[in-house]
Amino acid sequence: MTSANDYQLFVQGLKQILRIDLNFYKEKQMKRRLTSLRDKLGYTDFQSFLADLRHSSALQDVVLKRITINVTEFYRNPEQWNTLRTTILPRIYPENKRLVCWSSACSTGEEPYTLAMVLEEAGVRQYEILATDIDPFVLERAKEAVYPAQAIRNLPPEKRQTYFTQKGETYLLRKEQFRGKIFFRKLDLLHDLFPREFHLILCRNVVIYFTDEAKDRLYRKLSDALVPKGILFVGSTEQIFHPHQYGLHSVAPFFYQKQDVHT
Repeated sequence: MTSANDYQLFVQGLKQILRIDLNFYKEKQMKRRLTSLRDKLGYTDFQSFLADLRHSSALQDVVLKRITINVTEFYRNPEQWNTLRTTILPRIYPENKRLVCWSSACSTGEEPYTLAMVLEEAGVRQYEILATDIDPFVLERAKEAVYPAQAIRNLPPEKRQTYFTQKGETYLLRKEQFRGKIFFRKLDLLHDLFPREFHLILCRNVVIYFTDEAKDRLYRKLSDALVPKGILFVGSTEQIFHPHQYGLHSVAPFFYQKQDVHT
């Protein structure tokens, strides 16, 4: 069996086991990542790896963690969060008295909690944040809200004092101030149906791992999930070059607004 066939059969088997279709991810990057994991675990080919994977939930957890990318921190790209607060929020608030937001690949929670901080500091009192991820393990960590110092390195001292309690080498988020406003849920961006009627969607540092077909599919679904004049906030390497094909237009770097049906 050739190396290419070995990997493709693994992709097919993985789809059955984990319900994740790696055909929507850039093959070169994903194959390199999984080959490294396979070799580290002592397998000589993907088929022997797959055989054990079918019967080991622990091994399935290891593979899922390797597939999903969970590199994040509070206030990642601080200038973009400042743009959100000073330029973007005035476009959608207070026209909408209650903002409905979605952090679509929330990982361990840094992004939705950062969004909540920005909304609170901007004077938005009525809001709801849906925070989703494909990985149930990172969602549990997000709910616990315990972080290493690296995760809060972009936070100025006053924000650390306001929102965190230090315990040894970790920082505990004071979640009570966001109680009833942030909701965590498992969701696959490529295959699951999306909720609707969002004023703001964050989809940052996700599509860089997707094929062009998967990107196109995702942007159409995200646009459909926005209300007219709603905002899509993307990552610093994920500029949308032809936003009009998704019914969007650029209003600031990395921010796209859905066209109003009445204009």
